[in-house]
Amino acid sequence: MDHKVEAVVKAYQARADEEVAIARGLVSENRQRDLDDLLLPIGAAAAQFVNLLIKEAKARAILEVGTSYGYSTVWLAEAARESGGTVTTLELHPRKIDHAREKMAEAGLADYVDFRLGDALETLAALPGPFDFVLLDLWKDLYVASFDAIYPKLADGALIVADNMLYPERARANADAYRDRVRAAPDMTSVLLPIGSGLEVSRYR
Repeated sequence: MDHKVEAVVKAYQARADEEVAIARGLVSENRQRDLDDLLLPIGAAAAQFVNLLIKEAKARAILEVGTSYGYSTVWLAEAARESGGTVTTLELHPRKIDHAREKMAEAGLADYVDFRLGDALETLAALPGPFDFVLLDLWKDLYVASFDAIYPKLADGALIVADNMLYPERARANADAYRDRVRAAPDMTSVLLPIGSGLEVSRYR
């Protein structure tokens, strides 16, 4: 990882550290709305893991469902640069894409990311695939529907990594529903790894 990417990652981590106390203090009434303003990164361990998976698999068609402010996108794009691939990343909020674009430029990775603005399920329906690698990290109640949209567009040997399978506990029911769905799908093998907030790592065929 070169110095430009490292600098951007450090800036993201500093923001994440500052927002920990904010997240803990959010009241339940507006919690989801207010959480949506926070970085909520997958964390360094999970980010390094998916970065390595992409490089080792030499994945080229990389899909991220849930850009947020671009923390994980940096890690995906850095791997895509090595594998000769491109990251297609989906996000609902223009302000988040604007921020992520700025960070990709700072990291020297802008040429490796294709930002798609809009509802994730609508965008997924329009994307042709096939995809070699997928990172799922949006609202957890959309995981099953997202998988159903992605599944027919997976390349042979494709990997899907879904975050937040163990934490936060309030998302556990949706996480369990996702894991049940993936493990019931034909030609999928899947394992839960205690990395970060819990990653379900699944392979097609």
